[in-house]
Amino acid sequence: MAKKPKKQPQSGSTPATVALTAAGTAFTVHAYEHDPAAASYGGEAAEALGVSPDRVFKTLVADVDGRLTVAVVPVAGSLDLKALATAVGGKRAAMADPAAAERTTGYVLGGISPLGQRKRLPTVLDASARDHATVCVSAGRRGLEVELSPTDLASLTGAVFAPIGRGA
Repeated sequence: MAKKPKKQPQSGSTPATVALTAAGTAFTVHAYEHDPAAASYGGEAAEALGVSPDRVFKTLVADVDGRLTVAVVPVAGSLDLKALATAVGGKRAAMADPAAAERTTGYVLGGISPLGQRKRLPTVLDASARDHATVCVSAGRRGLEVELSPTDLASLTGAVFAPIGRGA
C-alpha cells in the first residue's frame, strides 16, 4: 500500500499559524523584509510594521530551576528573570542555552513563537499585554509576525499573566 503524501503547508504558514487556524482564533499575519544586520529582531518588527514597541512582544526561553520556560515580554523592555521564576513558582532563572531553546521549540532564534512549539512549555505573558486589544508576536519565522488578542494568546499557550517585563 502506498503512503499518502504529506500535505504541504500553505505558503507563509508556520506551526504557529497552523495552530491558530486549527483553534479557530482570529489573527492577522504581518510580513516584512527581515534585515540580517538588524540589531534587534523585535525592534525591527515594530519599526517595519509601524506598531508601537509596547505592543510587539518577544518570545524568550529561560531555564527556571532546570525547566525550560517561555517568557513573552514587550520588545521595548527586558525580561525580569527573578519575576519570571516567581511567576512559575521557581527560585532561580537564567536565559536558556540557545541551542536548547531552538531544539525544544522547533524554531530558530529571532523567530521563536510562543505558539505551535514542538514541545509545550510553561509560558508567562507580561501583564502589560492586557493593556492592548491586540499584540504582535513572532509567527515562527524572522520577518513574520502574528497579531491577536492577548487573551487568545494566553489561552492557546496556557500562559499566565504576570509582571515579568521591565523598562517597557
